[in-house]
Amino acid sequence: QVQLVESGGGLVQPGESLRLSCTASGRTFSNYAMAWFRQAPGKEREFVAAISHGGVWIIYADPVKGRFTISRDNAKNTVYLQLNSLKAEDTAVYYCTRPGKEWQWYGSAWPRENASWGQGTQVTVSS
Repeated sequence: QVQLVESGGGLVQPGESLRLSCTASGRTFSNYAMAWFRQAPGKEREFVAAISHGGVWIIYADPVKGRFTISRDNAKNTVYLQLNSLKAEDTAVYYCTRPGKEWQWYGSAWPRENASWGQGTQVTVSS
């Protein structure tokens, strides 16, 4: 069972930036697409961004396009999410996730079944 550990969250003011990291255990990180989701209080968990196993394919949810950037370093077993121009509505717990199958690309239709999730990192945007 893979372990995913997120870090980098915090309290920032509107317009500021954060960089989230998610490091995975194991030796097969580079075989899997990875994604970030977020969950705000009282709302369902929603897709934010995904990146293919080799980093060639990337997709973003409309609310974050042009502001957030997903990337990965397979040598470090780590996926990143750069959050720029943060808004109050970006406040949420951010989770990274790995699907159950290797070598698959799902776009934004990320499979929840058999996916592995991290514990989440809190991002709060407030003045």
